[in-house]
Amino acid sequence: MKKSLLFLPLLSFVIFACEKDETQSDSIQDEISAVENGLLPPFEVKGDTSMGMNIYDRMEHYHVPGVSIAVVKDGKLLWAKGYGIANTETGDSVTTETIFQAGSISKPLAALGALKLVQEGKMDLNEDINSYLIGWKVPENKFTETEKVTLERLLTHTAGMTVHGFPGYSQTDTFPDIITVLEGKGNTPPIFVDTIPGSIWRYSGGGYTVMEKAVEDVSGQALEVFLEENILKPIGMTYSTYSQPLSKSYQANASAAYDGDGKLYEGLYHNYPEQAAAGLWTTPSDLAKYYLEIQAIRAGKKDRVLSKEIVDQMLTERKNHWGLGPALGERDGKVVFAHGGKNAGFSNDMMGYADQGDAIIVMTSADRGTRLMAEIMRGISDYYQMNLRKPTEVELADLSQEELENLAGSYQLNRPLDGIENYVVEVSVKGNKIFVYDPNNGDENLLSPTSETDFVDLNTGDRVEFQITQNPVGMLWGGSFQFRKVN
Repeated sequence: MKKSLLFLPLLSFVIFACEKDETQSDSIQDEISAVENGLLPPFEVKGDTSMGMNIYDRMEHYHVPGVSIAVVKDGKLLWAKGYGIANTETGDSVTTETIFQAGSISKPLAALGALKLVQEGKMDLNEDINSYLIGWKVPENKFTETEKVTLERLLTHTAGMTVHGFPGYSQTDTFPDIITVLEGKGNTPPIFVDTIPGSIWRYSGGGYTVMEKAVEDVSGQALEVFLEENILKPIGMTYSTYSQPLSKSYQANASAAYDGDGKLYEGLYHNYPEQAAAGLWTTPSDLAKYYLEIQAIRAGKKDRVLSKEIVDQMLTERKNHWGLGPALGERDGKVVFAHGGKNAGFSNDMMGYADQGDAIIVMTSADRGTRLMAEIMRGISDYYQMNLRKPTEVELADLSQEELENLAGSYQLNRPLDGIENYVVEVSVKGNKIFVYDPNNGDENLLSPTSETDFVDLNTGDRVEFQITQNPVGMLWGGSFQFRKVN
């Protein structure tokens, strides 16, 4: 693995990031220190108690220059902290006021705006969305003959709309308007219906772009203005904006974006005209206010951004464990709402309870931030006993050298990947582990056995099954990638 030079300047800010904030008590400082040294991997090996990892070590490992964290506990923002560097060109450090691109976390916040219009009687969740659209409408076709695209279906990813996500535009690209995006004249295909609305769940940033157009047409305001006035400002999210490209008043606080090797994106970051789907700039502390607002509404508190009736609808589970904006789940019978976000050079995650005042928000300025975020969230959840994220306990098996050697060889994927027709990986044996090397991208994985056929990567969380009864032997990676042994 290539070692990023980015970590050299990062080291100079470790002391700064660890300096005591005089506004925080010694006990909170001790808690923060415990979390910083208690990041947890995806798997917990039975009997192994030495799992805690250091946040700076893991930032270096994943080539992540900047991280920002907020912890909500017992109905209040317990602490927030920034780590590392926001911009390697200027040397600016990450603070709690550094704003990050939220990626798809933009969606549940934008959904609040649409729900505000529902609450005011200006939109209906089950009305044909075309009745609200002006200047562009969802194209009618055979799939919309009996079922229509509705606001509820757009918010829950069941409208049958195309286009999963958006790559963004560099600073030198022409920045399109929303109709250009909807018509597929930007850098993504046209947005239309290709399955019967309501029939399946399929994630669609395109659907949220249709919702964005409807909210603008009904409100008569640009989305960024409508959301600032009706959602962000009332909640107190003062470091958040949907402005795209980012307005000058926010640029000094903006983190730059970094690729998988820790290299700066050209122009610092991409711009996203798909504001509802991917356009929010924010901080973990502001997203903590989102959680506190929803939790307060669920608790019956009045004079909030939405009514309890609307929020209860938002948190009612539809297809594929989805609500009107956030993903839904439960822990010990308690409702959890969450969302992740991934833009070019930014990886983020947030998760919290609806009826218990706990939540965790982590934002990073790198393409490889996903696994780091998971380690941080598991560590925080474990320390504060939130039960939001935790390692999966595994018991390792003791296989003979012969059993391991029988699995060694070259394995070919049953389909092309990343433009490579014959995608082959090499499997070899190292001690009591299986070593998998991918020459196509340089990735390496060490797999530990949990049975004769089942293996796990203790670092990444990947699960691999060797299908030894097949001829030739098969290898199923992550339940999705099917390989067969070719020699």
